[in-house]
Amino acid sequence: MYVPFEDLPEESRVWIYQSNRKFSDAEFTEIENDLKTFLEGWAAHGTSLESSYQLKYNRFIILAVNQDFQAATGCSIDSSVEFIQQLEKKYSVDLLDKMNVTFKLGEHIAHKPLIDFKKMVKDKAVTENTIVFNNLINNVQEFNESWEVPAMDSWHSRFF
Repeated sequence: MYVPFEDLPEESRVWIYQSNRKFSDAEFTEIENDLKTFLEGWAAHGTSLESSYQLKYNRFIILAVNQDFQAATGCSIDSSVEFIQQLEKKYSVDLLDKMNVTFKLGEHIAHKPLIDFKKMVKDKAVTENTIVFNNLINNVQEFNESWEVPAMDSWHSRFF
C-alpha cells in the first residue's frame, strides 16, 4: 500500500536506482503512475507492504518500505527488481548498474562510469567537495542526511 514518503519511519528500508540518462518530464510522469500502481499491489507473503517512492532530478527512482509494518522478503524484493527491469526495457535505460557515479557539476547532474570518475579525480575535474549521490544508503534517515554529500563524506572518498 502506498503512503507518502514523509510518513515513513526513518528506519524504513530504501533502494535507489539511478538512470544512465535524464528522463523527460513526460517519461517521469508515466513512471510515477506506474510506480503508484506497482506499490499499491506490492506485497510480501500476501501482506501489503507499506511503501513509497520519490523521483529526483529526472534521474533517480527511490523506493522505500516500512519494515516495521511488514518486512520486504526475497520474493517481494525480486518483484521490485522485475518492475525496475521493465522500466529499463520500456525507456531503454540502465537503472541497475552500480558501477556508475552520479554527481553535481554546478547545477548539472553528471553520470559517469566509475573508471571515468576516477580519471576526473586524477585530473582534478572533481574534488573532495564535489556533491555526489551516495546510493549505498540503507534507510530513510540516511537518505535524508547522507544521500547528497561532498565526496569526502561518502564511499567516493577512497578516490582522493
